[in-house]
Amino acid sequence: MTSPRIEQAETATDPATDADQALFPPPAHLAASANVTAEAYARAEADPVAFWEEAARRLDWETPWETAHTWIPPVAADGTPQVPAATWFAGGRLNVAANCVDRHVAAGRGDEVALHFEGEPGDRRTVTYRDLLEEVSRAANALTALGVGPGDRVVIYLPVLVETIVATLAVARIGAVHSLVFGGFSAEALRFRVEDTGAKVLITSDGQNRRGTAVATKPQADEAVAGVASIEHVLVVRRTGQEVPWTDGRDVWWHDAVGSASPVHAPAAFDAEHPLFIIYTSGTTGRPKGLVHTSGGYLAHASWAHWAHFDAKPDDVHWCTADLAWVTAHTYEIYGPLSNGLTQVIYEGTPDTPHRGRHLEIIERYGVTTYYTAPTLIRSLMSWFPEGIAGHDLSSIRLLGSVGEAINPAAWRWFHREVGGGSAPVVDTWWQSETGAAVIAPLPGVSTLKPGAAGRALPGFRVDVVDDDGE
Repeated sequence: MTSPRIEQAETATDPATDADQALFPPPAHLAASANVTAEAYARAEADPVAFWEEAARRLDWETPWETAHTWIPPVAADGTPQVPAATWFAGGRLNVAANCVDRHVAAGRGDEVALHFEGEPGDRRTVTYRDLLEEVSRAANALTALGVGPGDRVVIYLPVLVETIVATLAVARIGAVHSLVFGGFSAEALRFRVEDTGAKVLITSDGQNRRGTAVATKPQADEAVAGVASIEHVLVVRRTGQEVPWTDGRDVWWHDAVGSASPVHAPAAFDAEHPLFIIYTSGTTGRPKGLVHTSGGYLAHASWAHWAHFDAKPDDVHWCTADLAWVTAHTYEIYGPLSNGLTQVIYEGTPDTPHRGRHLEIIERYGVTTYYTAPTLIRSLMSWFPEGIAGHDLSSIRLLGSVGEAINPAAWRWFHREVGGGSAPVVDTWWQSETGAAVIAPLPGVSTLKPGAAGRALPGFRVDVVDDDGE
């Protein structure tokens, strides 16, 4: 898990105080209307497979599954080691992108806002679900015309843009496998991921906006794919308008390929175990390792997780501040909110450009109701606003979230008080790239909160602390 795009952040210390022991029960209005209630823990404990089947039924399936779950443990009953294997929703077929876009348009919600985009320079764009369906369909047709099909890998090396989400959903729509790479990574890091995935197409941009400067991206992309035999095309989004090096026959402008494609695309259904994306671990203990998440199990979990952990309501405006390449954003910025039909904010730049109140300004402008960010940013806000936040109306906030690292009690209390108005619960989440969504976190309408503590394992999970022998 990686924090949002922040270059430096000061560390807050926590002298021991009585406030460390303060507990925060769920607000009565949240408890009264919570999507998930306390009984979910017992229900999930009694029959976890049935619990996750219920979560999966929140999605649209073209073909229902035959077997919800199979599991081969690493050690057989007789003690013999064996290769572990698991499946979820075997025999079921669905289209992930259709669950995130098409079904909302079909339900008559096409004119509702899917995305509020804000660029670092201040440019803004609003995208409805109908707009999103048209753009994803065009991109799916464009990718198909470039020879991309089910199972092919597409690496996406873009900043936080509408096109990044469109590309991600288009790849999923045609059954290809996406791997998003952080736009700040080096050519070497990008090359490793392109080679490791065996990508057929790289999607990148001419440049990206970073702290008031247009930073070239295409030259790094060119360096990364030089001599890589699997790469057939580099699809280039025009973001900054910079002159870029160009390889005829390989490089294609996004606006040419996608803009000229048909806005109509019939999505095919894919097996629940069909790979959806590859995401790489941080590589802190060796080279990064590619993790594969599959279509049915991942989307069932991601959709339920966002709906449950943030008590998602139809009129919410959600903002997860993570870069789209991180798993946090895959789940709580792409697949979770969009599968639930919500409006969300995406922001291209850094939180202190052109001023330190940029995030507060964005919350106020769009009426953000659920705000999910990292303790690093929270501590930065503490240092930037030592006298507290003033001059911004943050009253729309009803839920806060923390992700990416442990949040210390002082930062938790400041976040709760200054950004949440002293009433918005802080959903402190613990998870990993491997789990796909939070495993330990409070439920906002159920849990009594303690600053700095993520709480108990969520319904549907059993979490133990074990030694090297599993005891």
